[in-house]
Amino acid sequence: MGNKISPKAMRLGYIKDWDSRWFSPKEMPALIAEDFRLRQFLKERLRLAAISKIGIERTGKYLRINLYTARPGVVIGKKGADIEGLRQALETMTSRKTTLNVLEIKRPELDAQLVAEGIALQLEKQVGFRRAMKRAIERAMVSGALGIKTMVAGRLGGAEIARTEWMKEGRVPLQTFRADIDYGFTEARTPMGRIGVKTWIFRKELFQKSDQDLLEEARLVEKERLEEIAQQAESVVPAAEAVVPAESQEKIAEDIPDIAGLEKSPPQE
Repeated sequence: MGNKISPKAMRLGYIKDWDSRWFSPKEMPALIAEDFRLRQFLKERLRLAAISKIGIERTGKYLRINLYTARPGVVIGKKGADIEGLRQALETMTSRKTTLNVLEIKRPELDAQLVAEGIALQLEKQVGFRRAMKRAIERAMVSGALGIKTMVAGRLGGAEIARTEWMKEGRVPLQTFRADIDYGFTEARTPMGRIGVKTWIFRKELFQKSDQDLLEEARLVEKERLEEIAQQAESVVPAAEAVVPAESQEKIAEDIPDIAGLEKSPPQE
């Protein structure tokens, strides 16, 4: 209880996937360091492009980098000139055949990393931290988030003593594995020092049946019940149509006198 862990790290292999997708046991340390340098270079080069996540895939001598951004036009540039220069710079760094894929984020208000960077940018412009946090929370809830929590820590408002402040709206079930919780962290560089910004956004709950699915199941159960009742009704044979076995018929004939014979025989004096 009380131990902190990254929401993404806890859900890896369950509902989350790795950002780096490759396997090379012999070159593992060198490639991990190269991934770190690549991400650092791209973040610095594209700091105005709202980069949320950088995915790296390796296959032999080939390298594929997926850029998840809210501003694909800034990354691509005019007639693709910027992205081509970026690709050549990456090939020079890694000495590998590099492919760049730009993937657009449709709703940046629900991306925790972009929300955290937006709050940090406002803090650098001397905007009040409470106002910045409230604005981010309102936009996320309007966009369809089930819950959001933001936290800032450092010399807030220029105070000499650092402190931590946080705001929350909705629900953020951090211990529920099936909850799709996005996590983002960044730092705001202010004249009074760095201020850390963390954001948790509860987007949806996976493996949960919707109201439509529950109604469909109810219809199927009702249909199966009606068929079962119909089969039971067909299996019950009416008493008038009951079939009497041959042995029972003979026994009944022995016990009951011949009424027809009695009627035909003359009365005895």
